[in-house]
Amino acid sequence: MPALPAETDFIVVGAGIAGLRASVELASAGRVLCLAKREVTESNTQYAQGGIAAALSDDDEVRLHLEDTLKAGDGLCNEEAARVLVEEGPPRIEELIEWGTEFDRAGTKIAFTREGAHSRSRVLHAHGDSTGREIGRSLYWKASAIKSITFREFEFTTELLVRDGEVVGIRVLDQSGQLHEIYASAVLLATGGLGQVYSNTTNPAVATGDGVAMAYGAGAEISDMEFVQFHPTALFLKGAPRFLLSEALRGEGAYLRNLELKRFMPKYHEAAELAPRDVVARAIAHELELVKRPDAAVYLDLTHLNAERVRKRFPMIYSTCMDYNIDIATELVPVRPAAHYAMGGVRTDLDGKTSIPGLFAAGEVACTGVHGANRLASNSLLEGLVYGARAGQSMREKLRSPAKQAASAIPQVAVASGNGRTAELEKFIHKVQTLLWDRVGVVREGRILQQVVSELQALQSQAPPLSDRRSHEAANILQAGLLIARSALAREESRGAHYRLDHPLKNDAKYHKHSVISGDKIRFE
Repeated sequence: MPALPAETDFIVVGAGIAGLRASVELASAGRVLCLAKREVTESNTQYAQGGIAAALSDDDEVRLHLEDTLKAGDGLCNEEAARVLVEEGPPRIEELIEWGTEFDRAGTKIAFTREGAHSRSRVLHAHGDSTGREIGRSLYWKASAIKSITFREFEFTTELLVRDGEVVGIRVLDQSGQLHEIYASAVLLATGGLGQVYSNTTNPAVATGDGVAMAYGAGAEISDMEFVQFHPTALFLKGAPRFLLSEALRGEGAYLRNLELKRFMPKYHEAAELAPRDVVARAIAHELELVKRPDAAVYLDLTHLNAERVRKRFPMIYSTCMDYNIDIATELVPVRPAAHYAMGGVRTDLDGKTSIPGLFAAGEVACTGVHGANRLASNSLLEGLVYGARAGQSMREKLRSPAKQAASAIPQVAVASGNGRTAELEKFIHKVQTLLWDRVGVVREGRILQQVVSELQALQSQAPPLSDRRSHEAANILQAGLLIARSALAREESRGAHYRLDHPLKNDAKYHKHSVISGDKIRFE
């Protein structure tokens, strides 16, 4: 394999939907280096089951999609960002279809399904429940055919290079454990989510909050980190991963039942199982609290639906659950909430620009405020598509000759291929993940949050040395977790995915604003 280049025109860190779409947009302007932490196929995009939302059906309107997005965001959406999302979404999806994305169809027409908090059936899906994988396939096919785009897999970006207050490149840890500096006109963070901050998550192992941690370390503003969406229905079996059971299952008519096998959602919300995700997750948490058993679960029930349709509509979910001897068409499926999506992240404008010149962000790692306090189902792939393209367009204006000069304020790190402390490192990560899950999860409380912040800050001095990829991930998990805890402590109200037992009501007078962290300070604006 050729060595990593010392310079290029544009660097894209991450090869999910946002990174791929941005790479395509940048290709006409110069050389694009797109780096994947593992395989190009290993990203949150690949695990997105339910679909991608857009007002494309005959009975839908962009206006209605906007209303649903704003309502789900619980008063905190950046309305301008949401308007861009729903207006630019349909042409971007039509573009995907032109590039070969095969969405499911009913006859010759695209098939749409409905998910929670949507007023119309507007969710496009592919291969039943493999929408993200199909979009990733077609985008990668498109991008890999463009000569000016170079993909590199298994390249771990550790830091942003900063000179005179501007991001000028990145530092990369390659597969052999060697560090490389790569300079560019502009850098895009498209690193995805941070679910691995929690011990229970639907996210893949690569989602360790790297982009947020790197941006914060370089001095970028971070926004709305308290808003972490917990998906209500993740498979809950001993020895099984917290596999996502798509909201589309409930969209097709699945019920939730408690330990007594009673359907409980109608008593929590008029939309029952199709209530916003934060409502469903808290309802499940409450039902589990009533039982007071650590191994308790609630159940997803599809047994009243047509079994053959269930198997055909959700082939990946069906086959995965069968691997654990559960037939979702005929048996109740044990589920519990799990960390799923970060509404907050690196603060950007509507063109992907961060607070640091030369640095851009798009997709889940970024925060435009488009999701507010709670993301509307299936708006995440749409965000990566729309804002990945916008970031690419904006980055083209930054094209200049990359200057290979020493970056400031970021010391060179000595790297070893391994430090023989794997067990200790994993123990450290597990401790952070457990702290976040137990105390900064679906339900929070101020006194406990204060304790968590103190404990996480103390752990910073105990973190293992940065000697390999996993130690960098450990540091990023800790940093992202601390940003979440600090933000959750500062927001003394309940709104969307952020629920405080000691402040159970919304406080629009004080907190109808976005949290912004810069260094040691946090403000609302």
